[in-house]
Amino acid sequence: MSIAVEIKNLDVIFGNHIGKSANLLDNGLSRQEIIDKTGDVVAVSNASLTVNKGEICVLMGLSGSGKSSLLRAVNGLNPITRGAVEIEYDGDMVDLSSCNRSTLRHIRTNKVSMVFQKFALMPWLTVLENVAFGLEIQGMNKHDREQKAHEQLKMVGLDDWAQQYPHELSGGMQQRVGLARAFAMDSDILLMDEPFSALDPLIRAQLQDELIELQHQLNKTIIFVSHDLDEALKLGSKIAIMESGKIIQYGEPETIVLKPEDQYVEDFVAHTNPLNVLRGQSLMTRLSELKTADQKVILKEYEDTYLKLAFDGSIAQVTRQEKPLKITRWQSSRDDFTAIEPDSIVVTDLAITMRDALELRYRSRQPVILSDGGQMMGILRDQDFYHALLGKHFGHCA
Repeated sequence: MSIAVEIKNLDVIFGNHIGKSANLLDNGLSRQEIIDKTGDVVAVSNASLTVNKGEICVLMGLSGSGKSSLLRAVNGLNPITRGAVEIEYDGDMVDLSSCNRSTLRHIRTNKVSMVFQKFALMPWLTVLENVAFGLEIQGMNKHDREQKAHEQLKMVGLDDWAQQYPHELSGGMQQRVGLARAFAMDSDILLMDEPFSALDPLIRAQLQDELIELQHQLNKTIIFVSHDLDEALKLGSKIAIMESGKIIQYGEPETIVLKPEDQYVEDFVAHTNPLNVLRGQSLMTRLSELKTADQKVILKEYEDTYLKLAFDGSIAQVTRQEKPLKITRWQSSRDDFTAIEPDSIVVTDLAITMRDALELRYRSRQPVILSDGGQMMGILRDQDFYHALLGKHFGHCA
């Protein structure tokens, strides 16, 4: 995958004694100690991360952790004290800390768009005019920009509201206008600063789903700020956990949940719902760990349920009390759960989410079989689901 944004050892310091504060930071003083000595605020400290094209990177942390300050450095809204913020631009990586004003201006108007928490719609403009505003700044003629704005409004389900004004729309609809305006710019990179946090939970969940669907269609690179870990786990290809201006851990959602690098991250993820994040391959009981009898794998010893493997490792037969059970192949959540019959054996892929696997377990009343290329790799038993639900999975996949 090619790189869209790379941040290297970034410091962002606000105040009047930045050089002195930077030296204090190098000497190991904490953020609070630097405030006490100089009055300066270390918003971001030695942050490094790489965002590949097409990824959604979520900056996650409590209020004051530095996530918004880091986000705003990606389009030059916050000054870069030290380090580098590099953006892919015409095939090269351009460092915002050293590029000229003309290049920075072009990146802001053509390469990077931003969606704000407070919608930032202009009340004197119609919905259509708000969406087309950035295109007007770019110099696009009225006919073309309005046509493109209509296309974006249709994409977010607001084409019928094009001639209304922002105050005539609900909060969720206003945020959709903000999304349409950002997408209309056709920027490769979207910066989203807690765009859904001011909305009611149901509207927020709906917009999260819509953003995921839009991302499937448009494949943008998105850096998304959130203080809601469930939202971060739902949306993020990668998650950066921040505290006191520092990135504590950066990685894929499943890795963050399964292998927290310190107590802070472990406490952070302890109360989240892991079912949408964890995959079957991380929590399954492996084939080598299962008991066997008479060259058959024991699925449920107390029910006399056994699985027989073929020579190539595929499943040949499953029996209960010597009677064969139906075997059903299940592909993804787009398949119909209602087609799963009670007392059938479901075979699915290693990457299944634990939420989908739990639904299969509920409907089939049997362990879920995980396979790779037709070969059985392991099963998900009740205890594996309990591990996921109770958060007993830390280090399970090591």
